[in-house]
Amino acid sequence: MADEKSFHDRVSEIIEKIRPHIQGDGGDIELVSAEEDSGKVSVRLQGACKACPMSQMTLKMGVERTLKQHVPEVTEVVAVA
Repeated sequence: MADEKSFHDRVSEIIEKIRPHIQGDGGDIELVSAEEDSGKVSVRLQGACKACPMSQMTLKMGVERTLKQHVPEVTEVVAVA
């Protein structure tokens, strides 16, 4: 089906919906890669999120949970430097 969005595009769309919430806390998130074959998504946390001790909880309980809910093929989300 030509009109179906790619895995990367669907992940990117959800990241863009999450961004305002993270930006509201002084941080930001950038999609680095979305590997369709493994379901692994790599993101870069920036701003206040970069040094925040709660960033891992935000990543797993917020970002990963939301992505898995909207893009079931996602298996994990990791932060890269």
